[in-house]
Amino acid sequence: MNDIGAEFRALHKPGDPFLLVNAWDIGSARMMQALGASAIATTSAGHAFTQGRVDGGTLTRDEALSHAQDLVSAVSLPVSGDFENGFGEAPDHVAETIRLAAEVGLAGCSIEDTALPDFGPYEFDLSVERIRAAASAARALPGDFVLVARADGVMLGCYDCDEAIRRIRAYEAAGADCVYVPAPPNVEEMKRITASVSVPVNVLASGQFSTLTRRNFAEMGAARLSIGAALARVAYGAAIDVASGMLGGDFSGLSRAIDEDDINKLLIRNNGD
Repeated sequence: MNDIGAEFRALHKPGDPFLLVNAWDIGSARMMQALGASAIATTSAGHAFTQGRVDGGTLTRDEALSHAQDLVSAVSLPVSGDFENGFGEAPDHVAETIRLAAEVGLAGCSIEDTALPDFGPYEFDLSVERIRAAASAARALPGDFVLVARADGVMLGCYDCDEAIRRIRAYEAAGADCVYVPAPPNVEEMKRITASVSVPVNVLASGQFSTLTRRNFAEMGAARLSIGAALARVAYGAAIDVASGMLGGDFSGLSRAIDEDDINKLLIRNNGD
């Protein structure tokens, strides 16, 4: 059998980033594969939206694992899990999340240093111990598994880039395969982040960075690009915009609908249906 984790790891090349497309359901995952994606990730926010919930600690581990398994079964690409804080504070709990993630067929997953649902950062030493436990669990698996350690405090306004760099260096030393500092304030800080570690760095290609090109990200030293819930928010935004007009009596927005046959072709392409 192919080692999907090893296939996923091989995509991570600093200076030659691949796009990890965050899908929020089976249909979006299948469409992204048909359009040429090389790997898929879940998105905690996008998944939460489909359940009528907000992002940030509202999904259980069992729900996230079941959702991830659905995407794994729907595509032939490596799938990575956006597993928030690992669904628990204790290092042992995070390690168990890694083992369970591998059991459902994931090629990797990301673990944040944010205590949910309060959105404050875990204390530095605890954050490092959580990643060390996760890395130990990942290395004990029968196949390869890409562990991504996230330093989310910059995005959440809890700490600055200096602290983020201190953390990702410690996460690398603790065994993380890839690190991720979402939403630094500018390109120069992103360059400083990618230069601070020797492991691959994931860059969030949304928000202010959505105006950049893949070449720009390559020049930063990025190894991987993800979009978080941005594509899901584009889809929901279009639905909200058209529905708002429709409920006010203006149905013209429905003329923007893509032809059903175009969707059908994407859903059946490369899926054997």
